[in-house]
Amino acid sequence: MRAPDFWNEPPGSSVSLLAGLLTPVGAALDAAGRLRRAVVRPYRAPVPVICVGNLVVGGSGKTPVALSLAGMLAGRGIATAIVMRGYGGRLAGPVRVDPRRHDSDAVGDEPLLASASAPCWIARDRAAGVRAAVADGAQAIILDDGFQNPRVAKDLSLVVIDAANGFGNGRLLPAGPLREGIAAGLARADAIVLVGEPPTADAFAAFDRPVLRASVMPVGSTPAAGTPIVAFAGIGRPEKFFATLRDLNVRLVAERGFPDHHIYQAHELAALRGEAATTGARLLTTRKDWLRLPSAERAGIEALDVELRWRDPVAIDALLAPLITRAGDGDRASDR
Repeated sequence: MRAPDFWNEPPGSSVSLLAGLLTPVGAALDAAGRLRRAVVRPYRAPVPVICVGNLVVGGSGKTPVALSLAGMLAGRGIATAIVMRGYGGRLAGPVRVDPRRHDSDAVGDEPLLASASAPCWIARDRAAGVRAAVADGAQAIILDDGFQNPRVAKDLSLVVIDAANGFGNGRLLPAGPLREGIAAGLARADAIVLVGEPPTADAFAAFDRPVLRASVMPVGSTPAAGTPIVAFAGIGRPEKFFATLRDLNVRLVAERGFPDHHIYQAHELAALRGEAATTGARLLTTRKDWLRLPSAERAGIEALDVELRWRDPVAIDALLAPLITRAGDGDRASDR
């Protein structure tokens, strides 16, 4: 879906008619979610579970955070698996993602992306996915999304926030982008990961737990400054991708945004190729979008890779340290 414009209205501004009409629906859905979290008994895994979630729908940077954490744990000798729902894929799971035999139609685009960095399991039943990953030898689990899902107990919950967009209009779905109330959600968080630059320096100053700062940066081969580019993206916020390209000082000939997890049709790709050929530009998209393209359509389309960079690596190390110790102790106990 594409987020409606009124979701991005500043909190406190005049409420659009549609947002006002949908507000009671959001309140009812929020009450149902709170009831579910209160009554469901979560599965407690025998290994540490780190949840990387958010309070809004759309792209906030969860997956780059999850991949960074998985890399940090693996670098300390902890066998780490990522567990995802597999949004957009047809398989219910639990199944370990194998890029040699799975495509985005089967498992979704984000699991394919994650599987290049760490063992990745998809499961609509998140508890079943965690169990499968543990049975496969995982000493720690990164739960990518699932902050609102009560089926799995979390040892560390990080709420990822896009600093530029925050919580949109501050209203609950479907009147706004919020999956749950801000105060209730942050009360369950062990830390905030603020991605990008906030509008004000004191954003989240009242939050009494760690606020970790991070940025998502391009890595690998990037187009040189001045390169003409036709850019397209079907992610939560395509404008973030276009802004990244502008920061690289390329010449953006065109910016074409599509809904999140968009499945590109042949005529759409033909139009993009035609636009690039007419203007003498290169065709560039995100790695997630590139993975959703049919294999036969990937030639001539480049992908921009990104990674998360922590402003204060020592702070995230301090949060992870007790879990790394627990994961290592559990492995030594299993050897005895």
